[in-house]
Amino acid sequence: MPMNACFSGPFWHTGTLGCDPSEPSPRTPPMTSHSNQASPQARRVARGFSLLELLVAMMIIAVLGTLGFSQYRKQGAQARYLKAQDELKIVAEGLDQYWLKHGTYPDFGSYDAMVDANSALVKESLIKTSMSTQDPFKQPYEGKSTRATYELKCLGDPDNQEDYGPFTRTPGQGQVMGNGPSAGGAPKADPPAGDGGVKK
Repeated sequence: MPMNACFSGPFWHTGTLGCDPSEPSPRTPPMTSHSNQASPQARRVARGFSLLELLVAMMIIAVLGTLGFSQYRKQGAQARYLKAQDELKIVAEGLDQYWLKHGTYPDFGSYDAMVDANSALVKESLIKTSMSTQDPFKQPYEGKSTRATYELKCLGDPDNQEDYGPFTRTPGQGQVMGNGPSAGGAPKADPPAGDGGVKK
């Protein structure tokens, strides 16, 4: 196959090997005429997003943000509700342990007295020290006990009583009584022996 001597530039034209000196070099880029005005598509690309497109994007972001925040609040409320159940369970089990040791429950007129540092439950290490007197929803726990029984109560989520409403713990129930996600099925400490923890 003959070699084309015109591939490097016009000064290689020799008139031989099939090379025409009047033709431009194949290396020379063809000259094209450009219009001074850009096409409509180019103008649209240069302009960027339209106002309508930005509004649609912002609306989508707002909807996703709202859904995410709602789910975050729901998960947070459930976590606080379960924590409240755990805290009342600790106190209830401490009262049950006291009954097993002494044959009666201690007399407490309030929940605060049960978890106080001078409480018999704390002194006998039946419950942990420095337990909160408020639930995770920043409302006070309610409770009282006599020699025969006790009752502990959480008021639940004030902003969502339907899903996370009040619940109570009493001896001999075996369950948390309320309407929250774990109510009616949460395990409770076994009732003390003897009278079975039945209210009198």
